[in-house]
Amino acid sequence: MAKPELAMARFTTVLLLPVLIESVFSISFFLPVNSRKCLREEIHKDVLVTGEYEISEDSNTKTNLKITDSSGHTLYSKEDATKGKFAFTTEDYDMFEVCFESKSPMGTGKVGDHLVNLDMKHGVEAKNYEEIAKVEKLKPLEVELRRLEDLSESIVNDFAYMKKREEEMRDTNESTNTRVLYFSIFSMCCLIGLATWQVFYLRRFFKAKKLIE
Repeated sequence: MAKPELAMARFTTVLLLPVLIESVFSISFFLPVNSRKCLREEIHKDVLVTGEYEISEDSNTKTNLKITDSSGHTLYSKEDATKGKFAFTTEDYDMFEVCFESKSPMGTGKVGDHLVNLDMKHGVEAKNYEEIAKVEKLKPLEVELRRLEDLSESIVNDFAYMKKREEEMRDTNESTNTRVLYFSIFSMCCLIGLATWQVFYLRRFFKAKKLIE
């Protein structure tokens, strides 16, 4: 019975692989001296985020790393960063910014660019299932099922969030359409009232000039 269950677990893993890829973020780039580069990513609420970075060292240059949310709250900060790891759990759906800033007293052109390697994971991919298996004494199949369970929960939460956003957008569209309708009716009433006033005014004017009876 274990083989069919294992095969089903592997098959499910293959089907859900595209979702896993979206939870992994890896990038390498060159950071010029006395410059600042930031990377942004939207992450859902109550999601574990882990990252690992490595920056080429230079005795004449210091590179600072800072991670903040859209409100400016600092989630991680490291001065003269060269190599390390970070982890935090999001408190709300937000846009998070990872910034690298290079500072050197020697000036631009006198020092080479720094190579920055950044690997970020969030959600299911950020969890250490090997450590969970050791703590809870789980078998390999149980670990895989736990991983699939967490992944399924993540997918359900994503769909629930998308549904909520769709409902909010629909409510906004309906509210906007109602306001446009009322404004159109109000505009038509104003135009009809203005046209009526003009007719009566011109009628009185022509009668005063004795142009009409």
